[in-house]
Amino acid sequence: MPKVAVYDITGAKTGELELNDSVFGVEVNEAVLHQAVVMQLASQRLGTASTKTRGLVRGGGRKPWKQKGTGRARAGSTRSPIWVGGGTTFGPQPRSYAFRMPRKQRRLAIKSALTAKLQDGELVVVDSIAFDAPKTKNVINMLSGFDAANKKSLIITGEVIENVEKSARNIPGVKAIPASSSLNVYDLLYHDKVFVTKEAITRIEEVLA
Repeated sequence: MPKVAVYDITGAKTGELELNDSVFGVEVNEAVLHQAVVMQLASQRLGTASTKTRGLVRGGGRKPWKQKGTGRARAGSTRSPIWVGGGTTFGPQPRSYAFRMPRKQRRLAIKSALTAKLQDGELVVVDSIAFDAPKTKNVINMLSGFDAANKKSLIITGEVIENVEKSARNIPGVKAIPASSSLNVYDLLYHDKVFVTKEAITRIEEVLA
């Protein structure tokens, strides 16, 4: 089992922690990671683009000219797609871009992302993260203790801690999420540093191990 150092929020080492091999020591599967990121980004697409077909464009109810004898091509409506002001052929319609991956693949993707962060030295385990009040300065001071003040950082707590989330959300590139409900591949890969509390480690291993 891989061992990692445990720190307090000031950056001082307080001990060590053994991580579960089946979560933090798997073979990194880049194909599954890519698929998980594509799935997450696709689910965020609005898909609200909408064009009018010839049946939706207002007007065009009268036949422009008689069928025969004019020498011109026959036409039944001025809202045909070949006319200026007419409808659109095969234009985008409201749709959902979302798709799902099998549960085992989704779990493997998160394991691969956690393992990759650990191998790259970008995973930091912290005893606990809690603030008396929501203050941006609290998070800035914590990140400074790990030389991560100018890096994109992800803070993972066991449960929702309101003061931590509010303290982090005003800092560009910094995000705080609970492991119990919001752990995802995109956030893990997007951020340069990942700070995980011991409680969050326990919860992650309970679900994924």
